[in-house]
Amino acid sequence: MKIIGAVLALVATAPGVTTQVAMRNVNFYVRPNAALRIRNLRGEMRSLRGGPIIFDDKNSFVIRISNAEVGLNGTDLSNLLNDVVFAYPGAPLKRLKIHTSGTQLVQSGVMHKIVDLPFEISSEVSATPDGLIRLHPVKTRIFGIGVEGVMRAFGLSLQRILDLRKAKGVSVRGNDLYMDPVKLLPAPAFEGKLTRVRVDGDQLVQTFGARGSATNLRVPDSRAPAYMYYKGGALKFGKLLMLDAEMQIVSLHPTGSFGFDLDRYRQQLVAGYSKTLADSGLEVFMASVETLGKSKLAKVP
Repeated sequence: MKIIGAVLALVATAPGVTTQVAMRNVNFYVRPNAALRIRNLRGEMRSLRGGPIIFDDKNSFVIRISNAEVGLNGTDLSNLLNDVVFAYPGAPLKRLKIHTSGTQLVQSGVMHKIVDLPFEISSEVSATPDGLIRLHPVKTRIFGIGVEGVMRAFGLSLQRILDLRKAKGVSVRGNDLYMDPVKLLPAPAFEGKLTRVRVDGDQLVQTFGARGSATNLRVPDSRAPAYMYYKGGALKFGKLLMLDAEMQIVSLHPTGSFGFDLDRYRQQLVAGYSKTLADSGLEVFMASVETLGKSKLAKVP
């Protein structure tokens, strides 16, 4: 017992060792009503306090993206803007709703300027050299009336109309809105540079880094259509502490995607099971978060 205690103390005080991470087709929930639709991701995780990465404290670690392709649908983005970015008293924008139209992102809601003004802005999207998402308006309507000509005639711009100094991860310059794709997210913290953005169907798809910019991990169960894989470092979740970690999480009922939520992962674990691999790693069969409460506990085969 003394040896085990000494090991735990050493891990808790040692400088953080990074854990490599790979994800494919994961709906990574950052709020109960908003997920990052991770098509693929390679990167690493590290503790912000030293010691193991603690799944039960999402404020204690950061996920650094080397390369990834991540989507946000209209509902995800709407909820992030309403519940995180503009969730402060006196916010100039509220009741925001986002959807896509062709290659454009369409924002509607209420603009507060002395009185509430219903608006709709259709924007072209692009990535800036410093890794921001640029929304360039091509059509602006207030009270259902196009106002581009009036704004030009009176020398008005969104920058003069909107005070976004308190907004988290969003700024305005001229008529263009800029979103920082990592700063507008709640915990856990993400790091990474956006290199491309596009509208694909009902999603705003963001590309980070470049393919091949991170070490390719050999995933134990490469046939899994959706998974999260962690390799190296130390991981702690619940009462389990993994040293020199190796863990692959796959969907209990494989479909096209797998929903994961750090706030509800214990329920996902309880509904599934795990098995030890030949090299002492773990493969965890976890219930997708969207199915919680809809299925009974799994039987271990």
